[in-house]
Amino acid sequence: MGEAGGHISVALVDDQPLFRAGIRMLIESQPDMELCGEAGDGERAVALAGERNPDVMLMDLRMPVLDGVSATRRILQEQEPGSGTRPKIIALTTFNRDQAVVEAVQAGASGYLLKSAEPEFLLAAIRTVYSGYSVIAPGSVHELFQHAARTLPSAGPDLSVLEVLSARERDVFLLAAKGLANAEMAESLFVSEATIKTHLRSVLDKLELRTRLQLVAFAHERRLLG
Repeated sequence: MGEAGGHISVALVDDQPLFRAGIRMLIESQPDMELCGEAGDGERAVALAGERNPDVMLMDLRMPVLDGVSATRRILQEQEPGSGTRPKIIALTTFNRDQAVVEAVQAGASGYLLKSAEPEFLLAAIRTVYSGYSVIAPGSVHELFQHAARTLPSAGPDLSVLEVLSARERDVFLLAAKGLANAEMAESLFVSEATIKTHLRSVLDKLELRTRLQLVAFAHERRLLG
Protein backbone atom coordinates (compact mmCIF):
# COMPACT_ATOMS: atom_id res chain seq x y z
CA MET A 1 0.00 0.00 0.00
CA GLY A 2 1.56 3.29 -1.06
CA GLU A 3 5.07 3.85 -2.24
CA ALA A 4 8.14 3.97 -0.05
CA GLY A 5 8.49 7.58 -1.08
CA GLY A 6 5.10 8.41 0.36
CA HIS A 7 3.00 8.28 -2.79
CA ILE A 8 -0.71 7.60 -2.38
CA SER A 9 -1.72 4.92 -4.87
CA VAL A 10 -5.14 5.67 -6.36
CA ALA A 11 -7.40 3.44 -8.45
CA LEU A 12 -10.16 4.96 -10.55
CA VAL A 13 -13.43 3.15 -11.33
CA ASP A 14 -15.88 4.79 -13.76
CA ASP A 15 -17.57 3.70 -16.97
CA GLN A 16 -17.01 7.05 -18.73
CA PRO A 17 -13.60 7.15 -20.49
CA LEU A 18 -13.63 10.94 -20.78
CA PHE A 19 -14.24 11.38 -17.05
CA ARG A 20 -11.46 8.90 -16.27
CA ALA A 21 -9.07 10.76 -18.56
CA GLY A 22 -9.66 14.01 -16.70
CA ILE A 23 -9.18 12.43 -13.26
CA ARG A 24 -6.09 10.57 -14.51
CA MET A 25 -4.41 13.81 -15.57
CA LEU A 26 -5.36 15.46 -12.28
CA ILE A 27 -3.90 12.68 -10.13
CA GLU A 28 -0.75 12.31 -12.22
CA SER A 29 -0.11 16.05 -11.82
CA GLN A 30 0.28 15.58 -8.05
CA PRO A 31 3.75 14.87 -6.61
CA ASP A 32 2.32 12.75 -3.76
CA MET A 33 -0.03 10.56 -5.82
CA GLU A 34 0.12 7.91 -8.50
CA LEU A 35 -2.66 6.26 -10.51
CA CYS A 36 -2.18 2.52 -10.11
CA GLY A 37 -5.08 1.32 -12.26
CA GLU A 38 -8.46 1.98 -13.85
CA ALA A 39 -11.66 0.00 -14.31
CA GLY A 40 -14.90 0.61 -16.19
CA ASP A 41 -17.24 -1.64 -14.22
CA GLY A 42 -17.65 -3.09 -10.76
CA GLU A 43 -16.44 -6.62 -11.57
CA ARG A 44 -13.18 -5.23 -12.91
CA ALA A 45 -12.97 -2.96 -9.84
CA VAL A 46 -13.03 -5.97 -7.51
CA ALA A 47 -10.27 -7.63 -9.52
CA LEU A 48 -8.27 -4.39 -9.62
CA ALA A 49 -8.44 -4.04 -5.82
CA GLY A 50 -6.97 -7.50 -5.42
CA GLU A 51 -4.30 -7.07 -8.10
CA ARG A 52 -3.03 -3.58 -7.26
CA ASN A 53 -3.97 -3.14 -3.59
CA PRO A 54 -4.48 0.64 -3.94
CA ASP A 55 -4.53 3.00 -0.96
CA VAL A 56 -7.64 4.81 -2.22
CA MET A 57 -10.30 3.88 -4.78
CA LEU A 58 -12.58 6.40 -6.47
CA MET A 59 -15.75 4.40 -7.15
CA ASP A 60 -18.57 5.49 -9.45
CA LEU A 61 -21.84 4.11 -8.08
CA ARG A 62 -23.76 3.58 -11.31
CA MET A 63 -21.94 1.26 -13.72
CA PRO A 64 -22.66 -1.74 -15.94
CA VAL A 65 -21.95 -5.40 -15.06
CA LEU A 66 -21.69 -4.71 -11.31
CA ASP A 67 -22.70 -1.44 -9.64
CA GLY A 68 -20.39 0.55 -7.37
CA VAL A 69 -22.23 -0.32 -4.16
CA SER A 70 -21.94 -4.05 -4.80
CA ALA A 71 -18.29 -3.66 -5.78
CA THR A 72 -17.59 -1.68 -2.60
CA ARG A 73 -19.27 -4.35 -0.50
CA ARG A 74 -17.27 -7.14 -2.13
CA ILE A 75 -13.96 -5.31 -1.82
CA LEU A 76 -14.42 -4.33 1.83
CA GLN A 77 -16.40 -7.22 3.26
CA GLU A 78 -15.68 -10.29 1.19
CA GLN A 79 -11.94 -9.95 0.79
CA GLU A 80 -10.08 -12.77 2.47
CA PRO A 81 -8.61 -11.88 5.89
CA GLY A 82 -4.85 -11.38 5.68
CA SER A 83 -4.96 -10.53 1.97
CA GLY A 84 -3.58 -7.07 2.58
CA THR A 85 -4.98 -3.83 3.91
CA ARG A 86 -8.27 -2.94 2.27
CA PRO A 87 -8.39 0.27 0.24
CA LYS A 88 -10.27 3.34 1.41
CA ILE A 89 -13.16 3.89 -1.01
CA ILE A 90 -14.66 7.24 -2.03
CA ALA A 91 -18.03 6.90 -3.73
CA LEU A 92 -18.68 9.17 -6.73
CA THR A 93 -22.21 10.29 -7.51
CA THR A 94 -23.90 12.77 -9.82
CA PHE A 95 -26.48 14.03 -7.34
CA ASN A 96 -26.52 14.72 -3.61
CA ARG A 97 -29.59 12.79 -2.48
CA ASP A 98 -28.55 9.50 -4.01
CA GLN A 99 -29.83 6.48 -2.05
CA ALA A 100 -26.88 4.54 -3.46
CA VAL A 101 -24.57 6.82 -1.42
CA VAL A 102 -26.23 5.64 1.78
CA GLU A 103 -25.81 2.03 0.66
CA ALA A 104 -22.14 2.64 -0.20
CA VAL A 105 -21.51 4.12 3.26
CA GLN A 106 -23.27 1.15 4.85
CA ALA A 107 -20.97 -1.10 2.81
CA GLY A 108 -17.94 0.69 4.26
CA ALA A 109 -17.08 3.56 1.90
CA SER A 110 -15.02 6.25 3.61
CA GLY A 111 -17.07 9.01 2.05
CA TYR A 112 -18.63 10.35 -1.09
CA LEU A 113 -18.17 13.18 -3.55
CA LEU A 114 -20.23 14.70 -6.31
CA LYS A 115 -18.67 14.12 -9.72
CA SER A 116 -19.03 17.86 -10.28
CA ALA A 117 -16.70 18.63 -7.33
CA GLU A 118 -13.84 21.07 -7.78
CA PRO A 119 -10.54 19.31 -8.60
CA GLU A 120 -8.92 20.69 -5.44
CA PHE A 121 -11.73 19.23 -3.34
CA LEU A 122 -11.27 15.80 -4.92
CA LEU A 123 -7.52 15.86 -4.26
CA ALA A 124 -8.07 16.98 -0.67
CA ALA A 125 -10.61 14.17 -0.23
CA ILE A 126 -8.10 11.55 -1.40
CA ARG A 127 -5.53 12.83 1.10
CA THR A 128 -8.14 12.98 3.86
CA VAL A 129 -9.36 9.39 3.54
CA TYR A 130 -5.77 8.18 3.11
CA SER A 131 -5.11 9.73 6.54
CA GLY A 132 -7.98 7.74 8.03
CA TYR A 133 -10.81 10.25 8.05
CA SER A 134 -14.16 10.42 6.26
CA VAL A 135 -15.16 12.90 3.58
CA ILE A 136 -18.55 14.04 2.38
CA ALA A 137 -19.78 16.18 -0.45
CA PRO A 138 -20.48 19.80 0.48
CA GLY A 139 -23.86 19.94 2.17
CA SER A 140 -25.24 18.17 5.20
CA VAL A 141 -24.50 14.48 5.60
CA HIS A 142 -27.30 14.39 8.16
CA GLU A 143 -29.77 15.63 5.56
CA LEU A 144 -28.79 12.72 3.33
CA PHE A 145 -29.25 10.10 6.03
CA GLN A 146 -32.43 11.69 7.40
CA HIS A 147 -33.87 11.57 3.88
CA ALA A 148 -32.97 7.88 3.64
CA ALA A 149 -34.38 7.13 7.11
CA ARG A 150 -37.73 8.67 6.17
CA THR A 151 -38.12 5.97 3.51
CA LEU A 152 -37.90 3.23 6.16
CA PRO A 153 -40.97 1.87 8.01
CA SER A 154 -41.89 4.24 10.84
CA ALA A 155 -40.71 3.01 14.21
CA GLY A 156 -39.42 4.32 17.50
CA PRO A 157 -35.73 4.48 18.39
CA ASP A 158 -34.06 1.08 18.67
CA LEU A 159 -32.02 1.64 21.83
CA SER A 160 -31.34 -2.07 22.35
CA VAL A 161 -28.51 -1.92 19.83
CA LEU A 162 -26.55 0.29 22.25
CA GLU A 163 -26.71 -2.20 25.14
CA VAL A 164 -23.27 -3.56 24.20
CA LEU A 165 -21.74 -0.13 24.92
CA SER A 166 -20.66 1.28 28.28
CA ALA A 167 -22.30 4.49 29.48
CA ARG A 168 -19.30 6.57 28.36
CA GLU A 169 -19.17 4.79 24.99
CA ARG A 170 -22.85 5.65 24.48
CA ASP A 171 -22.00 9.30 25.12
CA VAL A 172 -19.24 9.14 22.51
CA PHE A 173 -21.51 7.32 20.06
CA LEU A 174 -24.24 9.98 20.26
CA LEU A 175 -21.81 12.89 19.94
CA ALA A 176 -20.03 11.26 16.98
CA ALA A 177 -23.41 10.51 15.37
CA LYS A 178 -24.22 14.23 15.57
CA GLY A 179 -21.05 14.98 13.62
CA LEU A 180 -18.84 16.37 16.38
CA ALA A 181 -15.08 16.26 15.86
CA ASN A 182 -12.81 14.49 18.36
CA ALA A 183 -11.71 17.79 19.91
CA GLU A 184 -15.33 18.89 20.39
CA MET A 185 -16.25 15.54 21.96
CA ALA A 186 -13.24 15.72 24.28
CA GLU A 187 -14.26 19.21 25.41
CA SER A 188 -17.87 18.16 25.93
CA LEU A 189 -16.98 15.08 27.98
CA PHE A 190 -13.97 16.63 29.81
CA VAL A 191 -11.51 13.99 28.61
CA SER A 192 -8.51 13.95 26.27
CA GLU A 193 -8.71 13.44 22.51
CA ALA A 194 -6.70 10.24 22.96
CA THR A 195 -9.42 8.93 25.28
CA ILE A 196 -12.08 9.84 22.73
CA LYS A 197 -10.18 7.94 20.01
CA THR A 198 -9.97 4.88 22.26
CA HIS A 199 -13.69 5.00 23.04
CA LEU A 200 -14.59 5.57 19.38
CA ARG A 201 -12.55 2.59 18.24
CA SER A 202 -14.27 0.45 20.87
CA VAL A 203 -17.70 1.71 19.77
CA LEU A 204 -17.00 0.89 16.11
CA ASP A 205 -15.68 -2.55 17.02
CA LYS A 206 -18.63 -3.42 19.27
CA LEU A 207 -21.22 -2.26 16.74
CA GLU A 208 -19.27 -3.95 13.90
CA LEU A 209 -18.92 -0.71 11.97
CA ARG A 210 -15.92 0.24 9.83
CA THR A 211 -16.10 4.00 9.57
CA ARG A 212 -17.34 7.04 11.41
CA LEU A 213 -19.64 7.74 8.47
CA GLN A 214 -21.21 4.30 8.91
CA LEU A 215 -21.83 5.24 12.55
CA VAL A 216 -23.82 8.32 11.46
CA ALA A 217 -25.90 6.22 9.04
CA PHE A 218 -26.42 3.59 11.75
CA ALA A 219 -27.75 6.22 14.18
CA HIS A 220 -30.19 7.66 11.65
CA GLU A 221 -31.45 4.25 10.51
CA ARG A 222 -32.33 3.34 14.09
CA ARG A 223 -33.64 6.84 14.90
CA LEU A 224 -31.23 7.25 17.81
CA LEU A 225 -30.78 11.01 17.43
CA GLY A 226 -34.28 11.98 18.53
